[in-house]
Amino acid sequence: MIRGVDLQLASCHGCELVIRMRDVDHDAIAVCPRCGAPVRFRKRNASSHVLALVVAAAALYFPANALTIMYTEQFPERRADTILSGVKFLWGRGSWALAAIVFTASILVPVLKLGALGFLVISTIRHSAWRPRARTRLYRALEVVGHWSMLDVFVVALLTAVVQLGQFARVSPGPAVLPFAGVVLLTMLASASFDARAIWDLDRGSGRGGYE
Repeated sequence: MIRGVDLQLASCHGCELVIRMRDVDHDAIAVCPRCGAPVRFRKRNASSHVLALVVAAAALYFPANALTIMYTEQFPERRADTILSGVKFLWGRGSWALAAIVFTASILVPVLKLGALGFLVISTIRHSAWRPRARTRLYRALEVVGHWSMLDVFVVALLTAVVQLGQFARVSPGPAVLPFAGVVLLTMLASASFDARAIWDLDRGSGRGGYE
């Protein structure tokens, strides 16, 4: 299988322009003629960066789901909901579609994204030859779907700004908002740090760019 690195070709991460590298050394670096960004065969130390971000996001995921994400006051009732209790409340009120959307975007997607990122980086470190095309498609899907994990934060921010009716109705954010936003931000940074080109380095002698 012929790769771009074998032909001394590298793509710019800024504008995706494919350029020919003058040096075949793994530390070779060039400047993109279109956007001026530095270009390498592979991102340096990408695996350690991705693993650190994934571990940090996984650590924040537990308080994000255990703590209260939103307080609601509607006279005479006052509620303190976690993400899961909010899903149960919506389901019990008959808002099944909304409950399914919140569950998928705020609970299911972060777990799947953390698992998929961990799988991708570990398989890349091991130079796995298992279905590189499928793993590349998985990475592209993560980039598209991952942004929807911020749904709960947007909902809380919107309700906090809109529902302020004195003593009759009030919505305020809970302590889970910060760790939940941290999970989303860290997974987005992990996706951006991951070098999908290294998926195609199937043998241990081909990992140019210091991916390990």
